[in-house]
Amino acid sequence: MDQVAVTAMASNDIVEAARLDARPRPRRLLAPLVTGAVVVIGCGYLWAVDPNEPGHYPLCPTRALFGIDCPGCGLLRGTHDLLHGDVAGAVDNNALLLVLVPAAIALWILWLRRSWRGLRAAVTRAEFNRRNILTYVSLGVVLTFGVIRNFVPFLSSGA
Repeated sequence: MDQVAVTAMASNDIVEAARLDARPRPRRLLAPLVTGAVVVIGCGYLWAVDPNEPGHYPLCPTRALFGIDCPGCGLLRGTHDLLHGDVAGAVDNNALLLVLVPAAIALWILWLRRSWRGLRAAVTRAEFNRRNILTYVSLGVVLTFGVIRNFVPFLSSGA
């Protein structure tokens, strides 16, 4: 067998077999629905209580200890602005919101869909490698953003 055929077969190896969740549908949906409800309640509180006013929320430990912005600095204020329809203010507080909010919503919808169906598809070696690359690239982007925002004045969280 030539090297190309061996490589193609190796990329289609099953890393994790398909699984059927035998729990009843309401039980399978419990975790994603409770998570969604907690997020909605948290967003309601964040909409009502402005994080720009001191005394309501704790300080960022990185900001308090080292005086620098972590990648998450400004997420609370940015989310508050986003909930009030101020997209420019949200991006001013943390530009990662443009990526994080849609990604979080998409991942939650996928989780809800998988829980509804009760079927977890098989994972091939190629899919497993794509997931790992996506994880490492995402982590690299967040860490790079965290470093760059402390050197580029208009990227700081405004705190």
